[in-house]
Amino acid sequence: MLSDTDTRLLRVAYDEAKAGFDEGGCPIGSVLARHGEIVAQGRNQRVQRGDPIAHGEMDALRKAGRQKTYRDTVLYTSLSPCMMCAGTIVQFGIPRVVIGDVQNFGGNEEFLRKRGVDVVIANDADCIALMKRFIEEKPALWAEDIAE
Repeated sequence: MLSDTDTRLLRVAYDEAKAGFDEGGCPIGSVLARHGEIVAQGRNQRVQRGDPIAHGEMDALRKAGRQKTYRDTVLYTSLSPCMMCAGTIVQFGIPRVVIGDVQNFGGNEEFLRKRGVDVVIANDADCIALMKRFIEEKPALWAEDIAE
């Protein structure tokens, strides 16, 4: 169940995804929050930076800088985390992840759950539609992003 805070912060992640799309990149946005306040937000910038690990979640975490702990944070992401990002979530001990879209890409939700992460799937229509559009318009770039 999404709280008002979850809905608000997932929207920020979507806005980051849309900004990435508008820049010609892969539309995945993410927000790291603590007690409902944004610590950092980011977006997939693999194309923009030429950086293969600049996924949305990684960008937000990089922008957050060093944190004494992540155990009191929530990560919001417009698309289900890839294995690299899911591993980072587990490594940092982020206890809760809110995901906008698992329809266009998913599969690591169970990996996260088995490691104690509370995974909330929002099925956000905007997140789903934006990623679907991107995959249809730029299939080669999408295949590159997911290493296929």
